[in-house]
Amino acid sequence: MKPSKTLVALGLAGALLSTPALAQREGVSVGQNSVFTGLVSADQIEATALQQYRQVLREAAQQNALAPANNAQLQRLRAIATRIIPHAIDWNPRAKDWKWEVNLIGSKQVNAWCMPGGKIAFYTGILNQLKLSDDEVAAVMGHEIAHALREHARERAGKSAATNLGANVFSELLGLGTLGRTVVGGGVQLIGLSFSRENETDADLVGLELSARAGYDPRAAVTLWQKMNAAAQGAPPQWLSTHPSGSTRITGIERNLPKVMPLYERARGGG
Repeated sequence: MKPSKTLVALGLAGALLSTPALAQREGVSVGQNSVFTGLVSADQIEATALQQYRQVLREAAQQNALAPANNAQLQRLRAIATRIIPHAIDWNPRAKDWKWEVNLIGSKQVNAWCMPGGKIAFYTGILNQLKLSDDEVAAVMGHEIAHALREHARERAGKSAATNLGANVFSELLGLGTLGRTVVGGGVQLIGLSFSRENETDADLVGLELSARAGYDPRAAVTLWQKMNAAAQGAPPQWLSTHPSGSTRITGIERNLPKVMPLYERARGGG
């Protein structure tokens, strides 16, 4: 499936809509990207992401689970994405060249993700089971896009590379050679990748700002996580399996709402 021309155009338009540098801008503050991102090529990570994303789409299509372009839920997701994407460049200059895609997969999984390079997937389970409003969908999408913009997968790969570097030296010292490197090393699977608590907090805050700048009520992030927590009382949804949840997370979001509400009000014409 080819990327949506509208999404690509808006991704490029972000360069023209960018606001002042992060250090001088309104909104949340989360610091610089991890130094570990510098250990792995962004091009390599994004190429790997594209390969894995294409595989997911192929498998979904084979199962007749990939939503067609005229699917109402998919159109809704893409419409929300077109409002969020122009603000991505503020957080990562590479985003202006990403070939953004949004796809919907028919599945009961309560799940969504965005891979490096702007490859987004939602599962019908998260839309249907949680009965998400547009503002809540924007909260999910903003959070997942934030992971890509902040290069959390690249950070994980960088940490793995650093570990493998140490393992290589250790293996050579012990005479383990290639076997030792293979046993200790390993690649990074980008789909379903678990992130650190710091990464998740980071994505919460950046996602909060992205949705606010796009004109979606950032307070919906609170109701979203209330729904997610309620859903987790039974079998935890897959989307929660690698995401910390609970009152601490909601408290953090509420504490940062005053920083993004003016952005939302301005986007809605109230500023």
